[in-house]
Formats: sequence, structure tokens, C-alpha cells
Amino acid sequence: MRFSLNRRRFSDLSEQEILALAISAEEDDARIYRSYAERLRGDFPGTAAIFDGMAKEEDGHRQRLVDLHQDRFGDVIPLIRREHVAGYYARKPIWLVENLGIERIRAEAEAMERDAERFYLAAAKRTSDAPTRKLLGDLAAAEAGHQTTAEALEREHLTDDTRSSEEENSHRQFVLTWVQPGLAGLMDGSVSTLAPIFATAFATQDTWTTFLVGLAASVGAGISMGFTEAASDDGQLSGRGSPWKRGFASGIMTTVGGLGHALPYLIPDFWTATITAFVVVFIELWAIAWIQNKWMDTPFFRAAFQVVLGGALVFAAGVLIGSG
Repeated sequence: MRFSLNRRRFSDLSEQEILALAISAEEDDARIYRSYAERLRGDFPGTAAIFDGMAKEEDGHRQRLVDLHQDRFGDVIPLIRREHVAGYYARKPIWLVENLGIERIRAEAEAMERDAERFYLAAAKRTSDAPTRKLLGDLAAAEAGHQTTAEALEREHLTDDTRSSEEENSHRQFVLTWVQPGLAGLMDGSVSTLAPIFATAFATQDTWTTFLVGLAASVGAGISMGFTEAASDDGQLSGRGSPWKRGFASGIMTTVGGLGHALPYLIPDFWTATITAFVVVFIELWAIAWIQNKWMDTPFFRAAFQVVLGGALVFAAGVLIGSG
């Protein structure tokens, strides 16, 4: 809170400080674009080249601002940055966005350009010096025109083959990071919890006890699967992406898979709850088969046979144990 109170208001900045703020902002933006380029260079070389070009554009803006500052105020540029100014648009730390998908990174870059345009328009209104006002207006127009620049760079660096390759890599990364661990979790949660839930149901015929066992089994399996997935592979060599993302996907879907047929036992009547749970299990198993077919390219009927057979065996084991 003390840091926030000590920030300068934009309206209180001198023209020299506005130029200094613009210089530091252009330095930061160029650094961010280069970080994006390095992040994407291995899998998306065409898009990386686009961000390299945008970083060079920001370098050019910075040099024009530095030249103007030297002409008006000399060589010593005051140290003022975004975080020193109240209400000034912020940039996300690069470590928060380095694991984002390519489309999200492109969206972040577009937002950066819009923020910069607004800043230059506001800064131009604050100066009475004609050359400074002209430069700030030109830079506002340049930021607004960066979409055109990006499109030109796309035409230069993103051929149809390159774009197709990047889209395939993006799809593959999504599948490896989210779909595969999420599907594994959903399968584990849906199938592995069948035996304890239905064994408890038929052994006790107490819906509340069955629900508590199902809740415990689902949450416990979710925590176990999540940590196992996150700890099993850091993604550096396999290219499967952030271990924490995979862990969350696996853990959450495991819990969801188990809760699907545990929640019906909140219904007080045993047979109503059990029949509802049967229907939920049927839907879960077919949903797993559909996901395998859509995202993992597994033939639908083969996926359905594997999942339904496995689920039926575990379900039968639970019923037999509980009935005995």
C-alpha cells in the first residue's frame, strides 16, 4: 500500500519525465517481444520472426525518443518506469505468460499495442512543444498501425506451410498439456472409483455413507493423480508443457470423474440414487470414448469397447464385493 501511495500521477509528470517514461516503456516492450520470440522459436519459427520484427520496431521508437530527449533536455534521462506512475498500464511479468499458447501470446501482443497507443495519445495532449507533440502523435499512429505491420510480417514469414505446421504444433501442445492428462484423470476417476462406491452402496444401502466414501475416494484420487502427473515429467525433454498445468488437468478431471457417480447418492432413496448413478456412469464412459476418438484419434468403437469393458469389470467387482 505504501508503494501505491508513493506513485506519481501522470498529470504531474513533466514533459521530460513523460519522454523518459516512454523510453523505458519501449525498452520493456522490445524485451517482451524478444522473450516471446525466444519462447516460440523452437515450435513456431514463423511467429517468432514476427515478434523479432516487432521488437526492432520498438527499438526504432525508443531511438527516436532518445534523440528527442537529447535535443531538448540533454543526455541524462530520468529513471522513471511504469510502476512509478499511478494508473499507468501494466505489463504482465514474462514468467506469467511464457507458458501460454500461441494464440494467447498474440492476443497479449495486440493488447500491448492498444495500451501504448492510448499512452501516446494522452502524452501528446500534455506537451506544448511542437516537435515533441508531433513525435508522440506519430508514435501513437505507429502503435495503431502495428496490426498492419504484423500482417506484413505474417505475409513475409508465415507461408501456408509454416502456418499449417504451427497450427499442428499448437494442437499437439494443447493435447499433450491438457487433453492427455485430463483424459487420463477422467478415466481413472470414472473407473477406479466404481468399485469402492458401488461396493459401499450394496454393502450398506446407506446413501449418505456411500456419498461420503465416493467423495473421499474422488478427492483422494484427484490429489494423488495431480501430484503424480506433475512430478512424473517436468516437460523439458518430452515437450509436454508445464507440469503444474498437466497436474491440475489430471487432478481436477480425476475428481470430476469420481464425483459424477458419487453425487447421485445425495438422493435419500437408495434405488433412485443407484439407478441415477448407473446412468451417470454410462454417460461418463461414452464421454471418455468420444474424447479418445476426437482428440487422440482412437477409433470410436475400439475406444468404446475398451472403456466400457474396463468400466463394466470394475463395476461388477464392486457390486459383487458389496453384495457378498
